[in-house]
Amino acid sequence: MSYDVIIIGTGPGGYVCAVKAAQLGLKVAVVEKRATYGGTCLNVGCIPSKALLHASEMFHQAGHGMSALGIDVPAPTLNLGNMMAHKDATVKSNVDGVAFLFKKNKIDAFQGTGKIVSAGKVSVTADDGKVQDIEGKNIVIATGSDVAGIPGVQVEIDEKTIISSTGGIALEKVPETLIVVGGGVIGLELGSVWSRLGAKVTVVEYLDTILGGMDGEVSKQFQRMLAKQGIDFNLSAKVTGVEKADKGAKVTFEPVKGGDKVTLDAEVVLIATGRKPYTAGLGLEEAGVTLDNRGRVEIDGHYKTNVDGIYAIGDVVKGPMLAHKAEDEGVALAEILAGQHGHVNYEVIPSVVYTQPEIASVGKTEEELKAAGVAYKVGKFPFTANGRARAMLATDGFVKVLADKETDRVLGGHIVGFGAGEMIHEIAVLMEFGGSSEDLGRTCHAHPTMSEAVKEAALATFFKPIHM
Repeated sequence: MSYDVIIIGTGPGGYVCAVKAAQLGLKVAVVEKRATYGGTCLNVGCIPSKALLHASEMFHQAGHGMSALGIDVPAPTLNLGNMMAHKDATVKSNVDGVAFLFKKNKIDAFQGTGKIVSAGKVSVTADDGKVQDIEGKNIVIATGSDVAGIPGVQVEIDEKTIISSTGGIALEKVPETLIVVGGGVIGLELGSVWSRLGAKVTVVEYLDTILGGMDGEVSKQFQRMLAKQGIDFNLSAKVTGVEKADKGAKVTFEPVKGGDKVTLDAEVVLIATGRKPYTAGLGLEEAGVTLDNRGRVEIDGHYKTNVDGIYAIGDVVKGPMLAHKAEDEGVALAEILAGQHGHVNYEVIPSVVYTQPEIASVGKTEEELKAAGVAYKVGKFPFTANGRARAMLATDGFVKVLADKETDRVLGGHIVGFGAGEMIHEIAVLMEFGGSSEDLGRTCHAHPTMSEAVKEAALATFFKPIHM
């Protein structure tokens, strides 16, 4: 059977591309090497980690946040087995959902490892070694990314003592001590899960800030909040060794600016130093597909590689490694393959850190605007001055809106606070339509809501906030 499009990988990019292409009338096949669909995100990434983040936050709330609301409950006891069962059930319902979508949209799924034989041909090797060839007009590489190690350091990840994010969502007991190597999103999310459940967590980060690339003020404030929650930080620290010890493992690092080595011991070490594109064994070299200097598949403005009929999307190409960026690219490419004009606006892709409080951002940071020499104005509003936040004892954090000094067009928004990930979208929609801070500030917001802080930050950008 010949297909209009064969997609290798069924993560957020691949499965969304498949569904959209089928909706647009194309004959679609997908190739997936896991036993279940959904890629890293649904199986061992975004979805299970959110289940654990939510559950650990509830546990912490039950132990520390109820009496102030007039609810006296005995100290909660942790049932880690049941918490993991909740995570597994969440994953199952999501991956089953993707299987249902494939069925509904008449997408043929092939289980096994995909390899591009040539333009128009993919071989699929099943777990039992059986090889099957499938043909298609177009091939989409949506193979995502894999855990990256530490450059120049030999690290043996066994997922028990020295773990990646995959082991970080599946520990059988709460470690007494946990060292997280890497102060990015994954490290801080998983670090905060185990910290809430009782581990003593220490973060070791190469840069001099956590959440490198986020707005500087957001990062500073957030680090203070995490320190208050009991997480320790070693910044500007270059890790030189991670190895197993008699009990647990030890991490050796030295100050980036030079100085004495420090060795820390912990029961478990989580390596959260980012991810790298997954391109191994795909036959890219043989097919003549060019990779860039960071190992990503090189594409033009329409996701096409240098080989006709071969395309790529998601973590395996340039841009932020975010599930929703991959999804949007999947939709855009499906539209292009169906003869439409698919497009992604890379200037308006929100990113969220699902800790407590959450952090969300869209568009430019102050640091980026300064570096680009753009004259801007800034409006801020703290949740301490928001009535709903007070009522919910969720006054940590603030909203910041950045707009062009001349035109007032909004260029970026940054939120630290309870539910920030849900609140960021009105700034994203506003930016998608080229709106101004005044447009946002003059839009009536329901009272009392956390979102009023977004409105007030917009008011502060073009004139003055009311409640400050």
